[in-house]
Amino acid sequence: MQASAKKVVVLGTGGTIAGVARDRGDTLGYTAGVIPIRDLLANVAVSADLELVAEQVMQLDSKDMNESAWCAILQRCRFWLAQDDVGALVITHGTDTLEETAFFLDAALPPDKPVVLTCAMRPASALVPDGPQNLADAIVLAKGLGEGGVYVVCAGLVHQACDVQKVHTDRLDAFDSGDPGPWGAIVAGQIRKYGRGHGPKVTIDPDIVERTAPQNWPRVEIVFNHAGADGALIAAMLEPAADSRKVAGIVVAATGNGTVSNGLESALLAAQGRGVRVVRSTRCARGSVTPVPGARVPDSRGLSPVKARIALMLELLGGHWFTSQQ
Repeated sequence: MQASAKKVVVLGTGGTIAGVARDRGDTLGYTAGVIPIRDLLANVAVSADLELVAEQVMQLDSKDMNESAWCAILQRCRFWLAQDDVGALVITHGTDTLEETAFFLDAALPPDKPVVLTCAMRPASALVPDGPQNLADAIVLAKGLGEGGVYVVCAGLVHQACDVQKVHTDRLDAFDSGDPGPWGAIVAGQIRKYGRGHGPKVTIDPDIVERTAPQNWPRVEIVFNHAGADGALIAAMLEPAADSRKVAGIVVAATGNGTVSNGLESALLAAQGRGVRVVRSTRCARGSVTPVPGARVPDSRGLSPVKARIALMLELLGGHWFTSQQ
């Protein structure tokens, strides 16, 4: 366990937390990623014994997050975490793809110092913005956590990167950790841990990530099982246009406990036969695919479709995907 952080670095990447609308009562028609991170921190009270350092990495609406942006965030995280006097990082991020960025960073960063992502569901210009409290809570967690890993703070709850998922379009408490539940909470400026361990995880040497151009990362796509699903989309994936990357992996967001239609299953098995890695997740909001003996398509080891895509992509890039014991 490390000592409480003396210096916390706050990296701004944009999102709703830095968004501005023309009308203070408008919480939908705003522009994300406008207000600089230094200005956001000006509205947050922190303890006198804590030194904060702010850096603007980008100003991005997180719906547009991609592998190149991940690499830029990873590079700045590695730089600051290597500084002996830096105890933790906080990253402000948009909510739409926050769970994916958190999962990616959890795979690529060493687990010795905490990295805390936070966000907002209302823009900074709102009559009652939620960003300042979320940012204050994230700093409290980063300062006092005393253990490494990647966490998400929103609406007073603390989630682990492996479990967190955006589950609501507009509620302030838009994030959930499914059946495992949240890691803990921030209550009146104090950390309250619920006492649970880490779930499924993937790890990769960050040097591999940084020396491989994002356009050369393995291409992994997600397909859904649904009423009337057949294998036409997968057949098209296996015959890409001349200017497209070949598909290296497919995650199927299956129905129920990993079920897929006969037509879709046949196409998935055909893809496996051609060397494409295929993984089954579930489109259900709760629960995960329980392994069935003799299943011809492996399950996602408890990961949601979007996180299974990242895990498979990084494993194909040279990482290791495993399920840790809780």
